[in-house]
Amino acid sequence: MTRFKLLLTCVCAAAAVALSACGGAGSNAPAGNSAAGANTTRPTPLKSSDTVPPETGVEKVKPAPGTGNVQGKVLYNGKPVEGIEATLCEKFNRFGGGCSGKTYTAKSDAEGVYVITGVPPMTYEGLIVSVFDTDSYIFATTGIAGLSSATYEVAADKTLFVRPTHLFKSDLKVLNPKAGSKVSAGGLELKWQEYPDAAYYKLSLYPSDSSVTSPYIGHRVEATTLAADKPLPKGEYRIQLEAFNGSDQKLAESARDVKFTVTE
Repeated sequence: MTRFKLLLTCVCAAAAVALSACGGAGSNAPAGNSAAGANTTRPTPLKSSDTVPPETGVEKVKPAPGTGNVQGKVLYNGKPVEGIEATLCEKFNRFGGGCSGKTYTAKSDAEGVYVITGVPPMTYEGLIVSVFDTDSYIFATTGIAGLSSATYEVAADKTLFVRPTHLFKSDLKVLNPKAGSKVSAGGLELKWQEYPDAAYYKLSLYPSDSSVTSPYIGHRVEATTLAADKPLPKGEYRIQLEAFNGSDQKLAESARDVKFTVTE
């Protein structure tokens, strides 16, 4: 699984299971959900409480005697996606290296369903789902701030059903300000390209200076422009945009390296 590069982290509520996305070198998703740069922090040790709770479903394939199956579903914009690879990882390091040890894979069918078969019973440290034909992938996290990747308890002669994976893309285009530009806070208008099926967007401006508090973090916008009427202190900012459909499912995000500087 060396073709995968772990680059992106996620923040989720305590004791909840969420999804994190990881981008490869060819994707538009560098490290950090709120700041760029490689995350070299040692991962939090996994605990039994991090195990993904079992889901229910209709078994597509009976497990071979003495082994288990893992069954899930892949969706984009609420619709099934065919041909997406899911990989169960014996070992998993979300902060670098990704999968290691033994891995078991399967691809989603026309209904978006994948069934990983012939899995030896044990606890697995990760389950990753590819993002279309890129080298990015999504995995579930759990615990405080989502620091632990979720684990999967596979039992003999049983199918473990896992929550559906909702894919999102990294092709939402920022039109203004341009990357590397210098702008005045007065009269600044943020613009982006309309995204298909998007009902609303979330805008965040992350300052490079950690002592600066941004007035725009997760700011909901239903149009494709926003007049920045809240005071923006001088300095460098990274703009992050996310598009959501009417069911609050994330469709896309912008590149994570678009930075601009407020000069006055």
